[in-house]
Amino acid sequence: MRKLVFLLLTVAALALPSIAQEDTVVEEIIARVNNSIITRADMRNAREQLAQELKQNPNAPADALAEREKDLLRDLIDQQLLIQKGQDVGITGDSDLIKRLDEIRKQMGADSMEDLEKIAQQQGVAFEDFKQNMKNNIITQKVIGQEVGSKIQITPQEVQAYYDQHKAEMEQPERVRLSELLVSIEAPKSADDKQAPAEPDPATIAAAEAKANDLLKEIRGGAPFEAVVKKSSNGPTAEQGGDLGYFKRGMLAKALEDKTFAMKPGDVSDVIRTKQGFVILKVTDHTEAGIPPFQRVEPNIQEALYVKRLQPALRDFLTKLREEAYIDIKQGYVDSGASPNQTKPVMASAATPKSEEPEKKKRKRFLLF
Repeated sequence: MRKLVFLLLTVAALALPSIAQEDTVVEEIIARVNNSIITRADMRNAREQLAQELKQNPNAPADALAEREKDLLRDLIDQQLLIQKGQDVGITGDSDLIKRLDEIRKQMGADSMEDLEKIAQQQGVAFEDFKQNMKNNIITQKVIGQEVGSKIQITPQEVQAYYDQHKAEMEQPERVRLSELLVSIEAPKSADDKQAPAEPDPATIAAAEAKANDLLKEIRGGAPFEAVVKKSSNGPTAEQGGDLGYFKRGMLAKALEDKTFAMKPGDVSDVIRTKQGFVILKVTDHTEAGIPPFQRVEPNIQEALYVKRLQPALRDFLTKLREEAYIDIKQGYVDSGASPNQTKPVMASAATPKSEEPEKKKRKRFLLF
């Protein structure tokens, strides 16, 4: 059915009436994937997004963009094939999209979806495009999980063998993972902005310390540490529940190191005075020096083995989808994921009407190849 729809759409496109050049936005088609198209604009947008992602990655090699560009068309075709497969198996992504958008709405502090859309517009984001891209990502991930990931089996014997063979690589120093609740002390501003801020007065310090002690009582009374942090902390990691990450010995001030490395996971410190104010620390993890026990790293090993097998399995799946599809690439462009067993569609022809009135309204026109 899809192949038939593709041919019908091709005929319909070829039969489009001529449109006055001055009233037309010409969009060049560089690939057809069944009944979908990929345009030069799609390629340009994908390249811009890739460049932005690499710019935010300080560890990306200098030639990363040039290397990744070679697969841009492949990746766009992959996405179309996965979206179409999702349609075939009944994956819409609608309910997940609603949940994701509601999560973003809450994070942005918007009261409604209309408010979220206004925020997006203020930031120069096309909200409908943003939603469609998010929906496409949801569909592709669900298809990958259902059609590829579910077929990857990792046995306990494989996990154990990996652990035994990579023990030396897993050796690590003693570390603690900390979360903080900070009650800051705001120093009064000096009359002259060029001077350093004045020292906070004793009453301000006492009030901050009293607040920190009240919050500590609340936590020790059973209130979740992360919830109290999100509500009351002045620290930069408040939205993440105060998570500061891992610290090895020597990374903290000696007084803090002595306190935290003597604590067990789940322990909460007393109120501690710092330069920023008063802080309460929670140890969320404490790993001893040496090779971690198998039980601790077993989930991580399973994930590593899964990811290692997923990529080649996914490429095999996409190759099969290509062989079942009609894919036509404009000359000069290359699909780096093409299969030698792909069939090129037979393009039907259609007569162009001899005379048509040019459309008054500006519209997008696809430049066929």
